[in-house]
Amino acid sequence: MSRLEGLRTRIESREATMGVIGLGYVGLPLSLELARAGFQVKGIDIDVEKIQLLESNQSYIEDVSSQDVAAMRAAGSFEATNDFAVIAKLDVIHICVPTPLTRSKDPDLSHMADAMEEIRRRLRSGQLVILGSTTYPGTTHELFVPILEESGLKVGEDFALAFAPERIDPGNKKFTVRQIAKVVGGETPLCRDLACCVFDAIFDEVVPVSSTQSAEMVKLLENTFRAINIGLVNEVALMCQRLGLDVWEVIEAAATKPFGFMKFLPGPGLGGHCIPVDPSYLAWKMKSLNFPARFIELATEINGRMPEHVVERVVALLNEDRLALNGSKVLILGVAYKPGVGDMRESPALDVIRLMAAKGADVSYHDPYVRECEIDGRVYKNTDFDDAVLEGCDLAVILTDHAEVDYERLVARAPRIFDTRNATAGLEDKAAKISKL
Repeated sequence: MSRLEGLRTRIESREATMGVIGLGYVGLPLSLELARAGFQVKGIDIDVEKIQLLESNQSYIEDVSSQDVAAMRAAGSFEATNDFAVIAKLDVIHICVPTPLTRSKDPDLSHMADAMEEIRRRLRSGQLVILGSTTYPGTTHELFVPILEESGLKVGEDFALAFAPERIDPGNKKFTVRQIAKVVGGETPLCRDLACCVFDAIFDEVVPVSSTQSAEMVKLLENTFRAINIGLVNEVALMCQRLGLDVWEVIEAAATKPFGFMKFLPGPGLGGHCIPVDPSYLAWKMKSLNFPARFIELATEINGRMPEHVVERVVALLNEDRLALNGSKVLILGVAYKPGVGDMRESPALDVIRLMAAKGADVSYHDPYVRECEIDGRVYKNTDFDDAVLEGCDLAVILTDHAEVDYERLVARAPRIFDTRNATAGLEDKAAKISKL
């Protein structure tokens, strides 16, 4: 029996040791799921502060409770470290590091490459490496197979390599990590089967595909689909404004059709670690093949223009009250990129605040999940949601519709509201002047 075939037995018996490089919104939940399934898990991260928090049984992720961290550490199933030397003793290594874009919108694979280099230096026969970070089709095969084979070991014979994209939706209480089917592609059938064996232990459904390239493309298709449809509905919102129609009424009515229509909602732009980024990975790859990704380019243009549209609407609404944006007090409701989380990555709220501050607005924000944020070198601190703040602003702008915000109180106290999320639906006749996207 080869060492890779022996690894299957170790995985099925839960004797295999697991490592997770990157303990963020993806890596930490994955680590705890593996620990719950009975594996010994080593979490690895270069952020010393994260390691210190985990060592004191504290979680920094909304979807992971400190009690869960404490329970897994007390059971001896999970340990966090910034020492990459532990890789040599692991059987399976998951890579869950960020894959952002550069300023020129090119893929930044530096974090993945750094992790892969740490693995290459310690790679031994019988190990399985699973990439989970989003990337363009061909990355695993074209870039990382050669790096790992510099060790002198052969993929599919000495070590296994697979790609299984993360599909976590932070803050989603309906679909947990376990409930979201796991897509898995391997460099060889054995590589794929070994990775599937790992994920069978923690996911309700595992979906094998023919290659790492297919698995990479699956993730990009999912989020490109969302980005393009959000771009469409954002453009429809702009159309409805010109036509004097209520876009929210139009969408809700269209959503009553039981087939052929999927409900997407407009907003102030795209945010998060996936939807604004992943389509650009695909567009970049296709550009290298001289294939223009026209839908992606158009959606990116529309979605990227939304923060400017929000500011233009703010200027127009203040003008109705004979006020200039310069010097007006504007209260932003929500700076996180989505409800129920404190994640501000790529949040359109940051662009809206930046644009308004540049025009002289006196901007403050309230977000129950974000204590402070820095924009263009200026630190903004969370403002109390009290009557003095609400009554003292010239305009309140809802950019993230957190459920914890008392919108009835907002409508009763604020003099004017611009609602980009339809959070004030049904409250239009209460008191404030409410305008919507």
